[in-house]
Amino acid sequence: MNNAVLKVAVIIALLLHAISSHAEITIDELVRDAAIVEGQTPMRDLPNWNGARKLMISRVGDEVDALRALLPDATIVIVNSEAEAIGKAADVDAIIGSCSERLLAAASNVVWVQIFSSGAERCVDVPAIASGRVVLTNMQKMSAPVIGEHVIAMVLALARGLPAFAKGMEQGTWMRSTEATAAMFPVAGKTMLVIGLGGIGTEAAQRGAALGMRVIGTRNSSREGPPFVEYVGLSDELLDLVGQADVIVNALPLTDATRNLLDADFFAATKAGALFVNVGRGATVDTEALTESIRNGQIGGAGLDVTDPEPLPADHPLWQFDNVIITPHVASRGGERERHFVLLKENLRRYAAGERLLNVVDPERGY
Repeated sequence: MNNAVLKVAVIIALLLHAISSHAEITIDELVRDAAIVEGQTPMRDLPNWNGARKLMISRVGDEVDALRALLPDATIVIVNSEAEAIGKAADVDAIIGSCSERLLAAASNVVWVQIFSSGAERCVDVPAIASGRVVLTNMQKMSAPVIGEHVIAMVLALARGLPAFAKGMEQGTWMRSTEATAAMFPVAGKTMLVIGLGGIGTEAAQRGAALGMRVIGTRNSSREGPPFVEYVGLSDELLDLVGQADVIVNALPLTDATRNLLDADFFAATKAGALFVNVGRGATVDTEALTESIRNGQIGGAGLDVTDPEPLPADHPLWQFDNVIITPHVASRGGERERHFVLLKENLRRYAAGERLLNVVDPERGY
């Protein structure tokens, strides 16, 4: 094969790869790849289910036309604010994109709420959902791959000291001294602890293992885990495991059990100089304890996509550290948003047919 033919073959291969990589994932592929499970109760078994007659939708943008085509016999109400939603909620059967106690109180006929976030902490205590009268579904695992990448971006940036170098750029400082580079280290061969080995935690773990890290994790439900995780401990083993970790990734949801779970005792149990990354929920961490552990060097650097409070006040000490990266709860952005839409379309189809929905939230667990 001459060089010209070879170049054409390579270009064609790259184009085919690009086309296939941007093709919409099928629902079967999504269910398999993300290990999505069905809820226990078919919608038709709920006392107030009457099919897809009238749905309220917010935050879907240009995709609304595709949703209308999917349910041509249904009335679809588009709203742009909670106040507007409350005023139009009286006779809707389902709400897509919004959830609050005031909204659910106004929507006496609703039997299903679909939110676009993974975290459901703002919804699970709403009486209609907590009682089981309304089924709540979320987007758990849909943004997990890109959040996993965000984790690794933060880990590598901290390991190579990039936050301090970035600040040096503002003054045009050539920071090549031993003092500036002393904390830099390779991640290969280091131990990563993933706290919360769910969808996001598993994606972060897989990428850490690909970089040559030894990965351990905790989960609340069982000791089962993927082959790239060396050991999976239960939640009560956290303080024993964290002392092994050079890198700690928090991917916990916010529940009554996890609120402020990562406190002063937790940070005191860490390996001195360990890196800490939080892409779970800010309120799972005692912010004062984290701040002090960075100040005294127990934590060698932190990458925070979520904080408590959120947004973090402009005068908070965490903004001032040279070994801290803060991103404003954006780890899920710029990723595979088509996964959200594929899941939404399938849940709409299942709802209209009275079938079991996907990604049903358990109000007692909180996720």
